[in-house]
Formats: sequence, C-alpha cells, structure tokens
Amino acid sequence: MGRLFGTDGVRGVANADLTAELALGLSVAAAHVLAEAGTFEGHRPTAVVGRDPRASGEFLEAAVVAGLASAGVDVLRVGVLPTPAVAYLTGSLGADIGVMLSASHNAMPDNGIKFFARGGHKLADELEDRIETVYEQHRTGEPWARPTGAGVGRVTDYTEGFDRYVAHLIGVLPNRLDGLKVVLDEAHGAAARVSPEAFARAGAEVVTIGAEPDGLNINDGCGSTHLELLRAAVVEHGADLGIAHDGDADRCLAVDAAGEEIDGDQILAVLALAMREAGHLRKDTVVGTVMSNLGFKMAMEREGIKLVQTAVGDRYVLESMKAEGFALGGEQSGHVIVLDHATTGDGTLTGLMLAARVAATGRTLADLAGVMQRLPQVLINVPDVDKSRVDTSPELAAAVTLAERELGDTGRVLLRKSGTEPLVRVMVEAADLEQARATAGQLADVVKSALG
Repeated sequence: MGRLFGTDGVRGVANADLTAELALGLSVAAAHVLAEAGTFEGHRPTAVVGRDPRASGEFLEAAVVAGLASAGVDVLRVGVLPTPAVAYLTGSLGADIGVMLSASHNAMPDNGIKFFARGGHKLADELEDRIETVYEQHRTGEPWARPTGAGVGRVTDYTEGFDRYVAHLIGVLPNRLDGLKVVLDEAHGAAARVSPEAFARAGAEVVTIGAEPDGLNINDGCGSTHLELLRAAVVEHGADLGIAHDGDADRCLAVDAAGEEIDGDQILAVLALAMREAGHLRKDTVVGTVMSNLGFKMAMEREGIKLVQTAVGDRYVLESMKAEGFALGGEQSGHVIVLDHATTGDGTLTGLMLAARVAATGRTLADLAGVMQRLPQVLINVPDVDKSRVDTSPELAAAVTLAERELGDTGRVLLRKSGTEPLVRVMVEAADLEQARATAGQLADVVKSALG
C-alpha cells in the first residue's frame, strides 16, 4: 500500500479513492494510535469533527463520526466550518482529536481527511505513519478492541462552534474595520457564513460573491484559484479591497481597489511590517519557502527583517516557526500563519488583519503592498524525466551555474522534483520577464536532454 498521508492529510476522489470504509477505518486507527501514545491520559477522549460543504462530506462525516464513536471517543460535530476553525476549536475546547473533511482548493469530486492533535496542531509524521500501519493491520483481518455498553462514544452537535470561532477572530484584531468596503469571495466553501459575519462584526461594509454553497459548486470558477470574478466585483462596487479564500478557507489572496492581485508574499510583507511596528514580530523574522519571490526577500532585507526559507508546504513553514519561536510565516499561495492566534493557515484571520492594516494606516492596499516589487517568475513543468537525478546531473548543474551567473543578483533559478509525478519543476526569476522566460525555456530543454 502506498503512503495514504500526503503533506496535507489523506486526499482522493470521494467514493473512489476516499471511501466511507477508508474514512471509518482511519478514524478508528487514529483513536487507537493516539490512545497508545498516551494522548488520552486515562480520560474519556473527545474529538471535534468539521467539514466543508462538498456533497461527499456528508457521508464521509458520518463514517468518521461512526469510527470515532465506535472506538470510545465522544464526538462534537461542528458541521460546515473552515479548517482553521476546527483546529481552533480542537484547542480551545480541550479536545484530544480534531478531524476536518476537505480537499481545500481541489475540485468538487475530491475530498480529504485531516487529523489534528490535542491543541489543534497537525499530527507528526510518525503518528500518521503509525495510523496507516494500524489501519492496514486491521483492514487485513486483525480485529479491533471494541468498547460496548457505556464505553461507546457519544455524538453531540456543537452548534456554538460558529460563534465561538467568530468571536475569537474579532478578539485578536488590533483595530476595527469601520469605513472599509470589502468584497469577499468565499469559493462556495467552508467560510461562506463565517467570513462575512466576521468582517461585518468588525465594522466593514461587506459584499459577498461565491457565498452560496450547494455541495457541488465549491471552487468552481471562484475563490483564490480563480480571481477574475473578485477583480471585477471590487472595481464594480468601488471597494477598498477584495479577499479570496479557497474551499476550506486556510488561505487568503487579495485584490486592491484597482483589481490588481496581492499574493501571499505581498500579504506577508504588509503583515510583517505591521507586526514589527506593534512589537509582535519575534526576532524580526518572517518564514517563507524556497518559492518566495525574490522581490519579497529583497524588500525584507531592505526593511531590516530576516527571511527564513523552508521547503515548499505550509507544514514546513509551521515546523520552522514552532522550532525557532517565530510569529509569522507563509507561502506565496496565500497560506499565512500567525502563530500567536492560529495553529494553521487561517484565510479569514489573514484577510481581517490585512484589512485592519488598511483601516489603521488610512493607506490603500496597493500602497501598502508596494513595499515589495514582485520580480517576474516563470515556472515550467518538465514531465517524463528521471527526477531522481536532478541533484546529481553534471550537465544540469553546469547549466544552472551558467544561468545564475547571467541573472546576477536580481534573478535566481530553482529546480524541484515533484513529490507525486515524474516531473521536474523549473522556476526562474529575473528583473525582466522575457529574460526569465528565455532562461526557463533553456533550462527546461537541458532537463529534458539530461534526465529524459
């Protein structure tokens, strides 16, 4: 069996790859593994279970709840809420397990299962590996130890979760949003109720699009992966800014008053300066990834802020933040983590904090984001190559060295192996778009010849 857990839980086509049987079995296995790890410390365990609006989430939620309760875990079912809300409630309610059913920005046919440990933190790799091992052992015939009678878990609908999470978001804002007009694109996803409510309670005038989920339209031509509708709506309504989430609202991208995109790097730059000004940017450091735009790095250096870069993936950003005690980190894709207030990327919190900075300074979002200049970035995927030799090919190394010399200090090259496909990603940044395109094309040709 291939590894079920990826960098963000277990994902696949619902009812094909991700079945009710798999969801139930993984939930039982998670309960047993966490019990063995001493997580429950002799007390009756509790789990928080939430989902995004996908139609398949209805039967997968039922399977997860059944699995946990059958293993003796009491379940608080919070319904449709964002991933960061489930993480927050897991921590604030003192639950032992959190489970979110979502495939984030993926298309509707997909779904996923993400587990959180006590405190609302993602499970360590070794625990995920152990859950897989235990699941497979019992799938192939070894019986579970099953409680009976009063030992089985009880299931409760926890309807207070919505208000509790919104109150948390409002409570951590540095200032209100009175006087701002904001367009919110909710991707017909998990934040369709939460995000408009939070912005309105914070004082903003709110216009919503993509806020009518029907179980089938999540991420369909809207949200953070499709900004066209948001750009148009911001201009049409004369709004100060627009905020776009993905299906489970753990990421945030923005649009300024002119309809121009503000990506995750620019959001991080704005928040880094705001947090340093407030004395909250610990060690004057922000965490990004190797895909962070060179313009972001140059801007942070100019402002006296250190940038620590990790492998691509918000889990690696979070690991670095927790290990070193940093307060802010994120990715170009819009996963932004403010560790003082969230244990994972929180798109609604990020959008609120960005809007709060606009309100507090009286400056436009375009002006604030102008602290950094995005350098042109070209990405080419080269398929059907031996990606295992990307770091050892002398021909490829020589080509990269030559390209880096030609680009100088205002450009860079990054070659990455895909984690799931037989391809290599070639990324080139340069001060000039045509130079970036030409260099990326040349390197892609070398990858084909050297690794093909």
